[in-house]
Amino acid sequence: MEHIISEEQAGDRIDKVVSTLDADWSRSQVQQWIKDGSVLVNGAQVKTNYKCSLNDKLEITIPEPEVLDVIAEEMDLEIYYEDADVLVVNKPKGMVVHPAPGHLTGTLVNGLMAHCKDLSGINGVLRPGIVHRIDKDTSGLLMVAKNDMAHESLVNQLVAKSVTRKYKALVHGIIQHDHGTIDAPLGRDQKDRQSMTVVDNGKHAVTHFNVIERLKDFTFVECQLETGRTHQIRVHMKYIGYPLAGDPKYGPKKTLDIGGQALHAGLLGFEHPRTGEYLEFEAPLPEFFVKLLNDLREND
Repeated sequence: MEHIISEEQAGDRIDKVVSTLDADWSRSQVQQWIKDGSVLVNGAQVKTNYKCSLNDKLEITIPEPEVLDVIAEEMDLEIYYEDADVLVVNKPKGMVVHPAPGHLTGTLVNGLMAHCKDLSGINGVLRPGIVHRIDKDTSGLLMVAKNDMAHESLVNQLVAKSVTRKYKALVHGIIQHDHGTIDAPLGRDQKDRQSMTVVDNGKHAVTHFNVIERLKDFTFVECQLETGRTHQIRVHMKYIGYPLAGDPKYGPKKTLDIGGQALHAGLLGFEHPRTGEYLEFEAPLPEFFVKLLNDLREND
């Protein structure tokens, strides 16, 4: 497909112009095409922020859809909400959200693909519909996009920090303050690239916490994410001296043997991408977490 830039389009970004040429083309999709060289300007590859000039000749080659080689697997998923645009699912502890090379089965995405065929393709073949993630050993609610319009809306809400995300966590130590805010930038640990840590030049990260209950040697807290960085709650709570119980990566050597961090994404709220209605969902603590708290109360 070819297109010549008009006077009205001159000065506009290339991704904006191309995304207006077809109602089915999302801006995120077009940006990926530009990066891949599927959109040329006067025969040359440009960046997504290129400003068009009058009479620029655009050549657009729509890529063949990538064949999805991730296997759909029937799973007993706990769906909290579903319509034509979005889906909210309660992920169990121990389940990986999406496949990775060499590990293509048993993930939430495998189950979602068996449950519904229509998932957003913006995040690529291994992460269809996935807008945000929670760690393998964290349980709780995730929103999933079933089309590109919904995906862009939900991502924009995450960027605007308008999504409500509250987690329940059990941490080592007795937190004296009833509530607090941790504002500390996060980045890769230079000594361990698989871990995150607080670094001066890291990405902005803010976590708010409220104490729910103080137990012997532990505190049960609710954490609300303002930003959503990798391992954010786990790293922030460690940073202030109260690492998550059971956390094999950021917890103390002597922690609870519960197969991973005691962290549950219990409340999720967002605006519906199509209707604008605010939706909010709450998932109760999983059984292991309830039993853990009861055992600690009995030993208190």
